[in-house]
Amino acid sequence: MASLAATDYTLPATATPPRIAAIQRALMWAVGAGGAIVFIEPSPYELITLASVIFFFATGLRMRPVFIPLLILLFLLNMGYTICAIYLLDKKEILNWILTSWYLAITALFFAMVLSEDTASRLEYLRRGLIVGALIASLAGIAGYFHLVGYDLFTLYSRARGTFKDPNVLGAYLILPALFLLQNVVTRPFSKSFGSVVGLGILSLAVLLAFSRASWGQLVACSALMLILMYITTPSQPQRTRIVAVAIAAAVCAALLLVALLSFDSIGGLFKERASFHQSYDSGRFGRFGRHALGFQMALELPFGIGPLQFTKFFPEDTHNSFLNAFMSGGWIAGICFPALVFITVIMGFKLIFVRVPWQRTYLAIFAAFFGTVCEAAIIDVDHWRHFWMMLGIMWAMFAAAHAYAYRARTRDAL
Repeated sequence: MASLAATDYTLPATATPPRIAAIQRALMWAVGAGGAIVFIEPSPYELITLASVIFFFATGLRMRPVFIPLLILLFLLNMGYTICAIYLLDKKEILNWILTSWYLAITALFFAMVLSEDTASRLEYLRRGLIVGALIASLAGIAGYFHLVGYDLFTLYSRARGTFKDPNVLGAYLILPALFLLQNVVTRPFSKSFGSVVGLGILSLAVLLAFSRASWGQLVACSALMLILMYITTPSQPQRTRIVAVAIAAAVCAALLLVALLSFDSIGGLFKERASFHQSYDSGRFGRFGRHALGFQMALELPFGIGPLQFTKFFPEDTHNSFLNAFMSGGWIAGICFPALVFITVIMGFKLIFVRVPWQRTYLAIFAAFFGTVCEAAIIDVDHWRHFWMMLGIMWAMFAAAHAYAYRARTRDAL
């Protein structure tokens, strides 16, 4: 990490005393670790993030012009939600939904501003914190599933949920930390990556026991995407060979582990049920995909939507589609701004894949996880997932930091 910080030609930061800088990095670690404990309200994540926002602004955090498009899109998105909810604000759950949306938008902007400075160091501390938090959540979910402790607290519908309220969110949250650990396994000698192998096994088991089909697919697809990007971008042929070898070994081990776990009746039965593509809530006129078609037809006729949390008054279940939910909850304003924000971020992210920066490896994991979450947004509501907005903010921070790094590197070489 020290070597990265030594060449961290990111956006110019205010002169920060070493003690203040150390506290800032520690807060990044705490935010990462606290993000895994959200089954209580207010959660540690909210408290730590609030403390971090206050501390960073008090010690010189600045708004950059590069983030103005992000600010505008986030503002318009939430204005759409607010306008469409005006007649519903007397209801506590609606007011909480609106305030949560504004809060998550602020956290996205906060991560963009914070990680655009001292990027390598702060990003490394956040990465470590995310791994620790993921391990805590995973162990809680595994212990609950096997009745070791807190079964009613750490499971839901016989599925592991760990320190989250929903098994689906647990599974989705674990993807990015799992990719970080997979990178350690691929790039480090076995003697130094053994702990990462164990950690990756724990997180993978937790994803399996969450019985979230989307998370299963996301773990496999995002891992494959990240390894492909690592293979393409690494200049070392031995490293490429290692990536391929480890990927094959990991796939074989995962298959053997899956076979062994499915031999347990409790796991095998629920796995077969969840793995089926013929779920009652997916098919039919008012199934998941039927609701999508009908909902988008409604969206074309309702410029102001129907307001947050109102979809179930027209259909049996929620939207389970973040793009549709933006139209329904925030009308055409939010319905346009949310996909615009997502697609602009993804397109800009593609352009940075081949940019040589000290944190390129970490960025590839973040991009793969974010892209996977964006794809998942078409079949589930991710618009209030804390880690989604965290990754969104990190992506914008990487845009700013990468361009600043390239500019400063050219300036340095010209001297």
